[in-house]
This record gives sequence, C-alpha cells and structure tokens, in this order.
Amino acid sequence: MRVVLSRLPFELWDRLRAVHFNDRSRGARVFGYVSPGRREIALCALPPRMSLTAALVKGQTPEQFGAKRGQKWPALAVRRFLLYDVLLHELGHLQLIKGNARSERLKFAREKLAQAFAVHWCNRLWSGSFSHPDPVHNAPSR
Repeated sequence: MRVVLSRLPFELWDRLRAVHFNDRSRGARVFGYVSPGRREIALCALPPRMSLTAALVKGQTPEQFGAKRGQKWPALAVRRFLLYDVLLHELGHLQLIKGNARSERLKFAREKLAQAFAVHWCNRLWSGSFSHPDPVHNAPSR
C-alpha cells in the first residue's frame, strides 16, 4: 500500500490520515470504504475462495489483474485488484470536487468519478515498468 501511494503525487493523497484493514466486508459485498470524515480508508478482508469477476466494472477484465476468467483468482491477482482498483477507487473518493458545495457529501467525488480516478491512475502506473521485488506493482505479463 505504501508503494502505491509513494508512486502517486502527494497532492492526491495528502488528505489521507490512515489506511485500516478489517473484516467488515459484509459477505464480500464491500471491498473498501472511506470513513465518514473523509480522512481514512478501510480495506476489507476477502474470503479465501472467491472470484472477483463480478466486482469488475465495464471495461475491466480478470486478465488485467493477472487472473483467468472462470478460475479461482491467484493471490497475486487479488492483491493487484485490492491495491490498484479498490485502494485507488477509495482514494478517488477523497478527491475534492466542489470545495464550495453546500453539503459535505457533494464536496467529494462520488462513485463514477472515484472509479474513473482509479482506472486513470492504474493505467498510468502500469504504463511503464516499475523496479520492485514484488511483482504486484507492475501490470501482469500477457
């Protein structure tokens, strides 16, 4: 998680105070969420045998994360999904969209913009090779 954040411009995550890991996935329906104060992110634990294909949005494929359609996702693909989709998506929710909005809810990115943020930064981070001993930080080889 720290590697992903260190690869992003500081302005994108300067509001972030902490990232928590917990077991509140509500039966694998929630992969992560932002705290009500919009300062902390929680990533949820997933069941050991689960296909994440249903969690992908339009335009995403299991192969993008290193998994094969119709098969159990390898641990490396699950980690890629959590770091480069879920974490970036939740970080997208911390982006200030309208600083002068009347309500706190309208100031920050909603689902559509948060997912666009995640897709943009995932593609940008994976566009070039990154020298790191953990292969999760590079796009899967085809």
